[in-house]
Amino acid sequence: MRIDHIAIWTQHLEKMKRFYEYYFGGKAGEKYLNPRKNFESYFVEFDSGTRLELMEKLEVDAKLHDDVENYLGITHFAISTGDRSKVDHLTEQLRSDGYKVIGEPRVTGDGYYESVVLDPDGNKVEIME
Repeated sequence: MRIDHIAIWTQHLEKMKRFYEYYFGGKAGEKYLNPRKNFESYFVEFDSGTRLELMEKLEVDAKLHDDVENYLGITHFAISTGDRSKVDHLTEQLRSDGYKVIGEPRVTGDGYYESVVLDPDGNKVEIME
């Protein structure tokens, strides 16, 4: 088995699509529109075959959470770059482009090399080697 996709509600569909395409090499498919339900979405696929489903619907309220504190539900997802120097480079690129880095590149207690940034909606994205 494998995880096929993770779905994220957003109020910034196009901005989120560009973020995951530009910084993480995702490739978005055609936009799905359902005017009757006032719903739009993209599937953004990565080289591994895993996808993000980015979804927007005006009736969905913004989820309020602190970007550092823990909360119930999915707390983050990780994208592997395959290389420590790529973790460092991508983290610095995101910082210089105005995205918030909430976890500096480091080796974790369980031996992973990673950083943590927030996407345009404040979701935690772990960038790992």
